[in-house]
Amino acid sequence: LRGMFAFGFWSARTGELTIARDPLGIKPLYVARNTDPKGVWSMVFASEVRAILASGLIAHPRLSPSAPASVIWNGFMVAPSTAVEQIESIMPGELRIYDRRGMESRRRSYWTGRSDPGAAAMAEDELARELEESVRLHLASDVPLGVFLSGGVDSSAVANLAQKAAGSRVNTFTLNFDEAEYSEGGVARRVAEAIGTRHHEMVLTEANFVGRLESALDSLDQPSFDGLNSYFMSHAVREAGFKVALVGSGGDELFGGYTSFRDLPKLMRWCRLSSWLPKRVRAALGRAVASALQPARGRFPPQTRWAKLPDMIEHGEDPMALYQLAYALFVPETQRRLLRGHQDVLADGLPAQMRQRLEELDTAAQDDGTLARIARLEQTLFLGERLLRDTDAASMSASIEIRLPLVDQVLVERVGRMPTATRFDPVGKKAALRRAGLRGLDARLFERPKSGFVLPYDRWLRSGLGQAIDGTMRDSRAIEATGLDPAAIVDLWDAYRKGAPGLYWSRVWAIYAYVRWCQRHRVSL
Repeated sequence: LRGMFAFGFWSARTGELTIARDPLGIKPLYVARNTDPKGVWSMVFASEVRAILASGLIAHPRLSPSAPASVIWNGFMVAPSTAVEQIESIMPGELRIYDRRGMESRRRSYWTGRSDPGAAAMAEDELARELEESVRLHLASDVPLGVFLSGGVDSSAVANLAQKAAGSRVNTFTLNFDEAEYSEGGVARRVAEAIGTRHHEMVLTEANFVGRLESALDSLDQPSFDGLNSYFMSHAVREAGFKVALVGSGGDELFGGYTSFRDLPKLMRWCRLSSWLPKRVRAALGRAVASALQPARGRFPPQTRWAKLPDMIEHGEDPMALYQLAYALFVPETQRRLLRGHQDVLADGLPAQMRQRLEELDTAAQDDGTLARIARLEQTLFLGERLLRDTDAASMSASIEIRLPLVDQVLVERVGRMPTATRFDPVGKKAALRRAGLRGLDARLFERPKSGFVLPYDRWLRSGLGQAIDGTMRDSRAIEATGLDPAAIVDLWDAYRKGAPGLYWSRVWAIYAYVRWCQRHRVSL
């Protein structure tokens, strides 16, 4: 099978249940086992954690012991763990077989991401054909279809290829804001005109956002600080009469668009070159640099990558630990303060099974370089465990099907055959994707700093939105029930509202979304 799927197949002949999930984890799949051996059911599976909770089969659902640490470290849950102790996520590319009693008889990962080792390296003309083929396949639809267009390289490439493959004008959509610094309307409009699509612009105001916030948060299947942008975009497109939409997610992971592709290799090289220095000396240098670049002020110090530099130097020769530290919402010292003793249940913010899967993917890849390894981390963790899961839940709440031509196992396998220089150089520019996906467009349209599709959270949290969530951030009983320290959370919230440097909106929003999710689903430690 090629594409997105999650399914269960019951064989009446053999009395076996086979469940499987697509290789890249576009569609979620969860299972729960009955801990009572005398119970009337043995196991249950569903595409949402909330569906299993709503079934009532788990009599007394409790918060997973790893949930507080995962949210404070990542801002979301990482498979196979979920927010609920008894519910487990099937890993992407995993197949399981259960017998009549609900006992697992077989489990294996059926996809490694590696194409035929003997295959020749992929040239750029082949990349162009593979991109065109993936977009063409994703266009198949008997209902109205559109494309999310932010004006960035990824979504523009998908829209451009879709317009070339379609027999009529493609509809593109952009979500705008009153806050000009966040709005991509002008850029997307110029790109749409260049491609020749029928373009639609929708405006989301702070009042609209706050008014629909409860419904938006209810769309999240698990705690996450992301997903609401997909919710509002999906609902806007659905209200315009469309049922299917293509998005450009996946291009940064495939072609090295994130700053991690530039920063992490530099830090790893520095650590190797300075390995002759005692570790304590390197750590002291890191602290001195971090302090000079971003001095701590007030009760909450900065939580930026510069602030994490001493810890990153300590783990500089472990790409997985380094990657996790770079993306961590909080520095380790602050994690300990917020978690009140729950911080040691995960290693580098990851469950043991996820670390094992990442190591297996690296082994299968046969050491194809640092940048390719970072790409797998981005695809597995940032894309697979955050963006895809949240996008699926948010879009399904609007009954719209999101399709991702750049998140395709055949494309991923074949891009993995590209020489490192062709695929990634110059790092951060996604030059290969530009050349293959933006053909016919003026390159000057894309000569601007990279910016993601982000709601104006920071502006809104300091005004009406902040007033709306203030009560939750100060509810000591609700916060304590989730495994967090109420006093530390209030200090964090107050520091953010006062404009503490290096304390970004995602830190406080992750905590609010987590506490609110636990309240909504009546789950606690």
